[in-house]
Amino acid sequence: MSLARRLWEENRDLAQAALEHRFVRGIGAGTLPEENFRRYVAQDAFFLEAFARAYALALARSPEREGMYAFFELLSGVLEELELHKGYAQKWNMELEEVSPNHATLAYTDFLLATAGLREVGEICAAMTPCMRLYAHLGQSLAREGSGEENPYAEWVRTYADPEFEKLASRLEELLDRYGEDTPATRSAYRRAMRLEVDFFESASNGTSGGRR
Repeated sequence: MSLARRLWEENRDLAQAALEHRFVRGIGAGTLPEENFRRYVAQDAFFLEAFARAYALALARSPEREGMYAFFELLSGVLEELELHKGYAQKWNMELEEVSPNHATLAYTDFLLATAGLREVGEICAAMTPCMRLYAHLGQSLAREGSGEENPYAEWVRTYADPEFEKLASRLEELLDRYGEDTPATRSAYRRAMRLEVDFFESASNGTSGGRR
């Protein structure tokens, strides 16, 4: 079993917690209050900008040309994802640039940028892979459950259930397998990112600054 697959399987408990979270269930059923989704979009846009910067740092630290090309491809994918958020912002007259990150968002972005700035490429991949693999998992799971076009959040589900997003998640997992080592630091980075994902949903759901475990 590859390192990426092993880490995913070892963190299935947190993936399941995310899938069962009331925020995600609300998206799938179309019952999530719009206010909660707006709050999520604003915070996620801030997060994605940090995620893009982490890819850029990984690109700069890549030890070979193939890795540089791959991180560039992944960075481009995040910028496309941000376009989805811009669409939501225009619909709701939101100014994403004026958003103040809450505690849960800052906890995640600080962790990502510190890892990307200070650690080796393999550990950077371990910190970033959970976001991509988890969102692909959530999108595909909700699509299988039958989230229809009448759902106000159907576009969100389509985005993360799309085979193209799955390709990006798999690409990052390939980089984790290529550059990562099965060390305590790698395992810790992966699990911390998964926990921060659940915290992020909790923050968007309850409207507080979020908690740290």
